[in-house]
Amino acid sequence: MEQEGLFGGAAPAVPVGSLSGADDDVAGKPLAVRMRPRTLDEIVGQQHLLGAGTPLRRLVEEDQPMSLVLWGPPGTGKTTLAYVVSRATKRRFVELSAVTAGVKDVRSVIDAARRELVRSGTGTVLFVDEVHRFSKTQQDALLPGVENRWVSLVAATTENPYFALINPLLSRSLLLTLEPLDDDSVAEVMRRALAEERGLGGAITIDDDAHDHLLRLAGGDARRALTYLEAAAGGADGVVTLEVAERAVDRAAVRYDRDGDQHYDVTSAMIKSIRGSDVDAGLHYLARMAEAGEDPKFLARRLVILASEDIGLADPTALQTAVAGAQAVQLIGWPEAQITLAQVVIALALAPKSNSVVRAIGAAAGDVRAGLAGAVPPHLRDAHYSGSKKLGHGTTYSYAHDDPRGVVEQQYAPDSVIDKQYYEPGTRGAERDYAERYARLRKIVRGE
Repeated sequence: MEQEGLFGGAAPAVPVGSLSGADDDVAGKPLAVRMRPRTLDEIVGQQHLLGAGTPLRRLVEEDQPMSLVLWGPPGTGKTTLAYVVSRATKRRFVELSAVTAGVKDVRSVIDAARRELVRSGTGTVLFVDEVHRFSKTQQDALLPGVENRWVSLVAATTENPYFALINPLLSRSLLLTLEPLDDDSVAEVMRRALAEERGLGGAITIDDDAHDHLLRLAGGDARRALTYLEAAAGGADGVVTLEVAERAVDRAAVRYDRDGDQHYDVTSAMIKSIRGSDVDAGLHYLARMAEAGEDPKFLARRLVILASEDIGLADPTALQTAVAGAQAVQLIGWPEAQITLAQVVIALALAPKSNSVVRAIGAAAGDVRAGLAGAVPPHLRDAHYSGSKKLGHGTTYSYAHDDPRGVVEQQYAPDSVIDKQYYEPGTRGAERDYAERYARLRKIVRGE
């Protein structure tokens, strides 16, 4: 059986029993285990849950019986919170994995917790990892312990608990949502690990390039950052360099600066590759930015712009695809969003290309800036207010729906641009059909 390490993830399993006494012997254990916070104040990030006066802090400091559901991505502190709660409240800590435990195991742990509570008055924190993997029957088995407060349940899940948990269990628990750690928080975890005696004790330093590389690879997962740092430290001669870090995690550093020139260079290269219909080059640059931790919403916005700028009416579905991709990115975020963005990149790169929309609005805007605005023809002006008819507004307007063709001969443009043609249809993809339709409609409207 495995237990999450610091801020989540797999670490050596902890036997059923008490972990709430004095400092545990962590000698020889992985760095992520050694650096596990021991108090709420040592936890990095999640201040929306841990600040003064928050429900979790009040529950811990007042040592009240509680049941918690911790919802968040890997590496954000679910197991850490359960462990800290057990230590702060001086309770036994018992862990069950929903992957391996059955109804019999659940009932056995709850019965033992009830007996211990009666015998010694010592409460039990029951930590259930990946509780979303429990069936309804298994979750039902937890209810007596929760309802009678024989255990303080701490259930961790990466799935939406409103779908993954039964309502009776969820309604009896305090739901806490853990957010992904930002780079500053992960950097602080690494700094402590380098400096503190239970970590690397100052024996190892790390240069800036290697630090930034490990931070990017961690992707907001503190446990992963410490795992990589420990691997790199094991191969370092006092200093973790970029070369050492790359070799330790068997992954090349991404040559990309999110805040420098390469941010714009790589973005430009991706857009130009898609415009040039090179699917593989577009995917390469997308992968570079994804690995460097680029904001997925920024990438999605660029692709939405490209869909109109470089494809337009040659494939009207391109914009729909890009917008759907942007909406999906908002819903899911990294790392899964890179799959959605890759789908959009491939679709846009394969689509027929046309910049007629850009040229059309550019030409129209150019005339407006040049002063060719002109007066709106009287028959097109608003005719819904009293006295408009006396001004001649709308009196000679022809209603297009009255014509069987759905279009009538009529002047729409101001006199100053009456003969202008801004839209020049392309000849690729669906725009071939638009070209024929545009010419036909223009002849009818202008009486040509």
